This record gives sequence, structure tokens and C-alpha cells, in this order.
Amino acid sequence: MTQTPFLSIVAPCHNEEEGLREFCRRAAAAAQSVAGDAFELILVDDGSSDGTWEIISDLAAKVPQVLGVRLLRNHGHQLASTAGLSASRGEHVLLIDADLQDPPELLLMMMPIMERGADVVYGQRTRREGETWFKLASASLFYRTLSRFASVSIPRDTGDFRLMRRRVVDILLAMPERDRFIRGMVSWIGGRQVALPYERDARFAGTTKYPLRKMINFALDAITSFSTTPLRIATWLGMISAGVAMALLVYTFVRWLQGETVTGWSSIMAAVSAFSAIQLICIGIIGEYLGRLVQESKRRPMFMVETILRGGDQAELPTTFSEMSAGDRRAALDSAFAPAELPRPQKSNRIK
Repeated sequence: MTQTPFLSIVAPCHNEEEGLREFCRRAAAAAQSVAGDAFELILVDDGSSDGTWEIISDLAAKVPQVLGVRLLRNHGHQLASTAGLSASRGEHVLLIDADLQDPPELLLMMMPIMERGADVVYGQRTRREGETWFKLASASLFYRTLSRFASVSIPRDTGDFRLMRRRVVDILLAMPERDRFIRGMVSWIGGRQVALPYERDARFAGTTKYPLRKMINFALDAITSFSTTPLRIATWLGMISAGVAMALLVYTFVRWLQGETVTGWSSIMAAVSAFSAIQLICIGIIGEYLGRLVQESKRRPMFMVETILRGGDQAELPTTFSEMSAGDRRAALDSAFAPAELPRPQKSNRIK
């Protein structure tokens, strides 16, 4: 049995070739400050189309703590993060994006908070550099809508940037849903979760991997994963529509008794269009939930790993890796290749 590292840093990467080396340098320096050489840096290539994997391979050959995980195709940020967490073995796990908007150096502030008893230390943005007004406005609307609808308390203005204890990570990985919203799932787990306010930097290089279409899909996943309120809204819309229709029927009957004929096809068409729109909205809301139930019922693997890389050694993981228990995943990683023994935390070592 190989020695458990003190710290794992998990970073999903999609077309991050321009800033990946700088991220690795800063993340490794931060990790060494708190864990010496007893850490691992897990870089997950989420189906990149540029030179991201080549850079990960080069970094793994030069830095013994780097573990490269290459997914068979692009699975999206949440599943790529899940793949990296599944490959992690550390007693503490830092989940962070590789674009350097979230400074790795904040690990030095997170660790003392965790040592005082926190189960999760999450970054909470006080300012976001380099964002457009539309991105800021839409993000603000999303978080406030989610906090109103969600069945659990999900902190506002937070991403997936957080430091977690091993037990929290294991519970998170045991949750089987495919449409994952990691920050909400971690909030659902509970325990002592502490915010660390910080100012988010602009991207070091490249462009955002969350265009409007992905932002909308992500918001739908978040709301439908943690709230049934939209279904209740659909019910209330149906009841209101039925009430309005009944009132129109009574109004028409009364006018008929008075010998007056209700004229004007435009008003009828307007009413029919309004009710049709409400019906379609309700069907769409129900369809969102039903579609997710269908996807969950298929029980397909959450992600598929093509290869893992440490140093100059490549290995393959079982196709059922994403469905394994925590103990089986650890055994699969240990049997893939025998990693070098990692020393316990020593703050004197540094990567040059």
C-alpha cells in the first residue's frame, strides 16, 4: 500500500495550453508551502483539441507529483472535476480551475482554517476581474435565483474552488447522479463549511469555456438538481390559467344572457395563444425533469478515462472506474503503477 499524500490538487483542463505551465508552477509552489513533497497535482485533460495533453505529459515527466488523467472525450467541467476527484488520494483535496482566475496561493490561507476544524473551505468572490457586464449580471441573477429555489443553502458568488477533507470527497463521489452540480452537492453534504472571501483575477490566458449556451444548461442542471420549485410553478400556472378560462366562460355566458354577442376574433386568439404558451412552458418544465430521470436510469459511466500518466509511465484504468467504491478506486490506482513513496509534510522542500 503506497503512502497517502497529505494534499491533492485537482484541476480540470480544456484547451489550457497557454497558461497550464504557469498554473502548474504556482500550484506546486503553494502545495509545497503546506505539504512539502507530500502532495499530488492531478491535471485532467477534458478532451482538449490543442496541445494541453502534450504539456501535461511533459510536466508529468519532469515533476514527480503530477498525475495526468486523459478522458476519452469532452465530458464537461463538472464530470472532468469528478474524474480528477476520483483519482485523488490526498487527506485534503483542493479543487481549482487551471485558468488562474482562482489564485492557487489562497491554499496557504485555506489550510489554517481547515486545521481549526473546517470540513470545507470555499472561495467566495467579492470581485471578478476581466468579466463583462453581462456575465456579472447573469451570474448575479443565477445565484440569487438558485438561493431562492434550492432546497439546501448554497452560498452565493461561489464556484467549485474549495478545499475539502477526504471524508467530504468520498461522500461526494458516492453520490450517483450524472447531471452534477458540485458546489451544490458539497453544500448538501453539510459539516462545517467556511467561506474565504477573495478577489477573482482575470484569466491568465485563453478565453472562457462557458459561453451563453453552456451557462444556461449549467443553470438548468443546478436548479433541477436541488429544487422542485419549477414543477410547483408549473402547477400554479395551470391553476391560474384554469381560473382565468373559467372567468372568461362566465363572462361570455353572462353577455349571452344579456342578448349581446361577444365579437372580435383577436381577443379569442390572444386568449388561446396565452393558454397555449403556459401549457408549453409547463410541459417544458416537466420535460426537463423527465429527461434527467431518463439519463439517470441508463446508468452509463459518468466519465471514461483513456489513460493516466505519472512520470514516464502510462496506464489504463478499468472501464468501471467511475462507478467504483472509494476502496476499489484506490486499489485500481495503486495497481496501475506503483507511485513513489511520498514523504510526510516538510515545508523545507521546494520545486525550482
